[in-house]
Amino acid sequence: MEELKVGGLTLTWLNGGVTNMDGGAMFGVVPKPLWSKKYDSNEKNQVTLRTDPIFFQMDGKNILIEAGIGNGRLTDKQIRNYGVHEESKVEEGLAELGITPADIDIVLMTHMHFDHALGLTKWAGGKLVPAFPNAVIYTSEIEWDEMRNPNIRSKNTYWKENWEAIEEQVQTYKEEIEPIKGVKMIHTGGHSNGHSIITIERNGEWLVHMADLMPTHAHQNVLWVLAYDDYPMDSIAAKQKWLPEGMKRNAWFFFYHDAVYRAVKWNEHGEMIEAVKREKAAVEN
Repeated sequence: MEELKVGGLTLTWLNGGVTNMDGGAMFGVVPKPLWSKKYDSNEKNQVTLRTDPIFFQMDGKNILIEAGIGNGRLTDKQIRNYGVHEESKVEEGLAELGITPADIDIVLMTHMHFDHALGLTKWAGGKLVPAFPNAVIYTSEIEWDEMRNPNIRSKNTYWKENWEAIEEQVQTYKEEIEPIKGVKMIHTGGHSNGHSIITIERNGEWLVHMADLMPTHAHQNVLWVLAYDDYPMDSIAAKQKWLPEGMKRNAWFFFYHDAVYRAVKWNEHGEMIEAVKREKAAVEN
């Protein structure tokens, strides 16, 4: 498991599973000759996207960012369509850290699309139950409302099976919340109407999780947004605000989906100056 140690914090990436999604959808209107220089694709034009939750401890709290794709939550057809060849090992990763799922106090959900939210529940006794039974799950009010009442487009990613079992654990907010001092969730919209980013400020260091506004390092260009984005101009506006701010403040940008980098730091010219690379398993090499 890769780690980023900064500002007295240790961020640890757990194995939440992997999907392989269409490269054209992931890079929108950007032509393949451009995006393929920055991110590899397979013979089906699919790009590998991790779904790896980030664990850290702060002020006595055990915190997760995102939840992975869980185990046994997808049908054979969905596994094929989403290119899933590896499911979650979050519980095993937590065990290596001496933590159980019941020890998780807070789960920060930037949004509730299936590839982020499947891991919030698990099968037990023939029914879905909370995977982190003692955690408070934070997501924006807009996101939570749409998840339970999806429209004709969003019903493909907001599934009742992903919210019914955790309904009592969810705490929402309108524009911004600070679940624990120094950790902020900020509503941006863009990828979904209720999408949020996460910032962490600790001992003079600043970390930014842009979530699916910038799912990989290859999406650094503010105009490179996903075809999956419901409100692409809002995605662009958020990137125009937060990317220059982060670069100016020497921030670490960290990722949930990137199959190459866990975290990167860019200077004000957009040049990569530090990075934490993901260590690929032997079966991937």
